[in-house]
Amino acid sequence: MAAPNTPAAKTERLLNLTMSLLSSRMPLSKQRIRRMVEAYQAIETDEAFDRMFERDKEDLRRMGIPLVTEDIGVFEDEQGYRIDQRDYALPAVELTADERAVVGLASRAWAHATMAGSAATAWRKVASGEEVGEDPFVGLEPRLGGAEPAFEPLKDAVLTARSVRFDYARPGTGGTATRRVEPWYLTAWRGRWYLVGHDLDREAPRVFRLSRISSDVDVTREPISVPVPDDLDPVSMIAAIDGREPERSPAVLRVRAGSGHWLRRRAERVDALDEQWDRVHLQHAGLAGFAAEVAGHGPDVVVEEPTELREAVVERLRAVAEQHEGSAS
Repeated sequence: MAAPNTPAAKTERLLNLTMSLLSSRMPLSKQRIRRMVEAYQAIETDEAFDRMFERDKEDLRRMGIPLVTEDIGVFEDEQGYRIDQRDYALPAVELTADERAVVGLASRAWAHATMAGSAATAWRKVASGEEVGEDPFVGLEPRLGGAEPAFEPLKDAVLTARSVRFDYARPGTGGTATRRVEPWYLTAWRGRWYLVGHDLDREAPRVFRLSRISSDVDVTREPISVPVPDDLDPVSMIAAIDGREPERSPAVLRVRAGSGHWLRRRAERVDALDEQWDRVHLQHAGLAGFAAEVAGHGPDVVVEEPTELREAVVERLRAVAEQHEGSAS
C-alpha cells in the first residue's frame, strides 16, 4: 500500500521527521529514520523511500530548519542526519500588545491539547534509543486548564470586541458590584487568569481576576468604543494591582518516572522510590491552581501530602469525568 501524500499527510510526516531528528544527540542513519517515522514505514520500495526522503530534507531546509548531514560510518562511508538544537532554537521574541493577546488565548487552547497520536508514537520510538537526549517536549504536557466558568464567554467577547456585564466580588469588602467592561485582553499570570479592559462606569482601564467574577458573563451586542491603547502592557497592569508575592505551601507528590518534568524543575528535592516512581518535594503558590496543574498529569502524579491538596485534585478529576460523561450522553 502506497503512503498517502496529501498536504495533511505531508505536514504530519515532516513534523514527525523534525521531532525525530531534534531528539537525538547523535546523527541518525536513513534506515533508522525510516523505522522511526511512521509514514515512511508504508513505503514499499527503497527507491520510493529515497525519493520521498530527499524531497522531505529539501522541504525542511527551505523552511529554515538546520538539518545537518554527517558521516557516521566506522568501516565504510555512511551518512547520518540530525538537527542542531542550538541553531534551531529561537532568539528572544518581542511581542506587540496585540500579539500578546493572541498568545494569551493560544496558551489556554494548548492547555487542552495533546500531541497527535502519530507524533507521540514517533517520540516513543526515539525515546527507546540510547542516543536520545533531554526530552524536547519538557513543559508541553497536556493539562486540564483553568476552571473559571467566565473564561469562555470572555474569550468570545475579546475575539468579537463586544462589551460584557458581570457581578464582581470586591476585594476586602465582602460585597459584589455589577461591572460593565469593554474587554481588551485575557492574560494568565502566576497561575491565575485576568481580564484587562475599559471599565465603562469608571471610564478607565481596569484589571479583573476571573476567579472573583460571581455571576454569569453577559456578552452584549454593543461593540467596544475605546480602542486598546498602543502602549498598554497587561502584565504590568496585573502586577501593579496584584504584585504581592503569593504565600507558598509545601507539597509531596509521587511522580512516575519520565513524566512531570515541570514539577521536577521546581522541586526542592527528588527521591527515587523504585524504577517506576519518584517522590517530589516542592512548594506551590495556591491550592486551586496547583490542584489543576497536578490533575492535568492524570495517573502520572499522585498527591501524598497535604490532604487538602489531594482532595482538591480528586474533586477536580471527578468534575472533569462528569463533564465528559455528560458530553458523551
